[in-house]
Amino acid sequence: MPVDWLVVGLGNPGAEYAFTPHNVGFEVANVLAARWGLPRAKRKYAGLITDGRTGPGGPRVAVLLPQTYMNESGRSVGPARGALQVPLERVLVIHDEIDLPFGEIRTRLGGGLAGHNGLKSLKRELGGAGFARVRVGVSRPDSTDPDVVAAYVLGRWRQPREEVAALVERAADVAERIVLGEQEP
Repeated sequence: MPVDWLVVGLGNPGAEYAFTPHNVGFEVANVLAARWGLPRAKRKYAGLITDGRTGPGGPRVAVLLPQTYMNESGRSVGPARGALQVPLERVLVIHDEIDLPFGEIRTRLGGGLAGHNGLKSLKRELGGAGFARVRVGVSRPDSTDPDVVAAYVLGRWRQPREEVAALVERAADVAERIVLGEQEP
């Protein structure tokens, strides 16, 4: 059944990746699904997906957590988008952004991929980069070495749990305003 928005939280499956900066997209998407009272997610499209309305008379949404690992997330999002008949600009991707300071949240429609392999996979599988994004600032380590950066985003949060929880809630607020048409991406 078609939906108005496909909300995609990017992250990696598995307990070893829980509570890491790279999985902030999963955390925000889970908050939204709970906030909207969506049913328990089912395994489909190489991911976990749930759908319903944001509230009485609200937009129809599907919330997808690809279970393909970040770098192959397009293999989940592409088929889900096709089956749900969602225009590219109505795919809302929530992801970590090391080029933003911790706590900063920015939105955009389309634009560059900033070396983010999950976004590169989405562009490849969706046929373009014109999807909406909520970029959640997680900061970056004091190094450009790819191994150091990977260890940083795949390691546990360095910030206090309460600050991370507040960031997740604020990012969910931003994503919800976009879905409800109260804010442009």
